[in-house]
Amino acid sequence: MKDDSEQAPAQELSGLTGFAGNRLWRDGERRNGDSLAAALEHPDARIFLTHDGQWLCRTDGAAPDPSFAKPAAIECRANLDDCVLLGFDPAGRPSLAAAIDGAPAPADDLALIGLRSIAMQAFLDPDTEGQLGQAAHLLGWHARNRFCARCGKPTAVEAAGYRRRCTSCGDVVFPRTDPVTIMLVHDGDGRCVLGRQPHFPENFWSCLAGFVEAGETVEAAVRRETLEESGLTVGSVRYLASQPWPFPGSLMIGCIAHATSRDIDFDADELEACRWFARDEVQAMLAGEHFDALAVPQRFAIAHHLIKAFADDAL
Repeated sequence: MKDDSEQAPAQELSGLTGFAGNRLWRDGERRNGDSLAAALEHPDARIFLTHDGQWLCRTDGAAPDPSFAKPAAIECRANLDDCVLLGFDPAGRPSLAAAIDGAPAPADDLALIGLRSIAMQAFLDPDTEGQLGQAAHLLGWHARNRFCARCGKPTAVEAAGYRRRCTSCGDVVFPRTDPVTIMLVHDGDGRCVLGRQPHFPENFWSCLAGFVEAGETVEAAVRRETLEESGLTVGSVRYLASQPWPFPGSLMIGCIAHATSRDIDFDADELEACRWFARDEVQAMLAGEHFDALAVPQRFAIAHHLIKAFADDAL
């Protein structure tokens, strides 16, 4: 069984972010009508189970375990008819994901845990965390595409969850990924820009970010979003790293952007605050030692690595 991770540099920055450790071989081009049944019959198949945006975990071990064998998944009322084949590990063992029909029965050794909480608390190894991120992305996409956008008739799953096909007009659709730029904007003189959205926790600051629009390059999106959110103009833009972000299905494209203006005039509809931070202040925030208890994202988020690159003067 092939393993894509062996082809990536060991210290690739993108691989340090949350949900990026997925080592599965997806084998999408060779899937057929029998792939799902064959995967479910594999004696070592592992199945992830979700309900209402959370993941069912066994809690009787040292850490929560979200994987279930097929008999246990059936006992938990997993809807295996609509499950998705995520891929195969290097040993050829399949991983799948399925929704639970109704809320799971109460049990002392089972708990539903949100994916964001799993990532923030680092419950799982990076490989399993990445597989859960892939599962959340795919199951969410399937749930939103049960009807054809062209003719309105029902769609059916094909290739073990790799695509959907309209049962009437035959139109085929593939899982969607939405690109989002997230940027560390700096002035080249030891300062960077961070902002606060209204829903952020108290004292929490992060990078500016926004969706790439139709017909737009990544660089153009960085410049547009920075101007719209902060009022700053940007010159050079450099890609740094990326992160799969399954809330609900984005790819965060991390960039370093050099500001060509200095006066901030932020969009109060998007942000509740936006300002320049000196490098020593950012270093204190990363260390949890800021004099006003200001904080930045944890290391599972790509924003953390963008901010750290600035704090380390490694741009």
